[in-house]
Amino acid sequence: MYRYRPKPDNDVVLRQRLRELAAQRKRFGSPRLHILLKRENLVINHKRTERIYREEGLSLRRKRRKKGAAGVRVMMPSPQRPNQRWSMDFVSDQLANGRRFRVLNVVDHFSRELVLQVVDLSISGQRLARELSQLADRRPMPRTIVCDNGPEFTSKAMYFWAKKIGVKLHFIQPGKPTQNAFVESFNGKMRAYCLDLHWFASIEDARSTIDDWQRHYNHVRPHRSLGKKPPAVFAKEAA
Repeated sequence: MYRYRPKPDNDVVLRQRLRELAAQRKRFGSPRLHILLKRENLVINHKRTERIYREEGLSLRRKRRKKGAAGVRVMMPSPQRPNQRWSMDFVSDQLANGRRFRVLNVVDHFSRELVLQVVDLSISGQRLARELSQLADRRPMPRTIVCDNGPEFTSKAMYFWAKKIGVKLHFIQPGKPTQNAFVESFNGKMRAYCLDLHWFASIEDARSTIDDWQRHYNHVRPHRSLGKKPPAVFAKEAA
């Protein structure tokens, strides 16, 4: 009597190397990655490479919408300490006279602490780089900052700032805000508990109100995912 005996999965090394190559060569699809794997004698049949390529979720977008903004296709590990990885994004609102203003939020992934907040009518890439440089003078910089493909984040000023400081800018895929979930979640809380509850007479009034809310969020408001501790308290205990 004959019957099939399942074989153990022997693709562990191949999967790991395929993920590494996909991270290094962000614009290489399955055929080119197969060539690299074949050079290393890890695979022979291209069908095997294509199967694992699909299972690992490494498929490329067919149309690239923003030059120089391809996201990393490998899931990042969870941070283990404060100031290891941050996220940044903009949220907007309007003054009582109808004029729009913007708020830059920078959030720590580990502690959920709001490490930087800038409120102004306009925030350029040069202004963003300057604010982050001033922040670097008073606290450690992370190894990675996650952001979308906005013109401020992809500007030359931010590129040279990141290169000078030694910070990697991790651009999410266009149209995938869930890849920047930490700051997106924070933006939702800020809008619900601050922006939607106030009228702002001027930009100075907006800065004052939002600054008060920032202190409350960091030092008073309990965070359920942090054992009901405020982010700043949790970060201090974990440091």
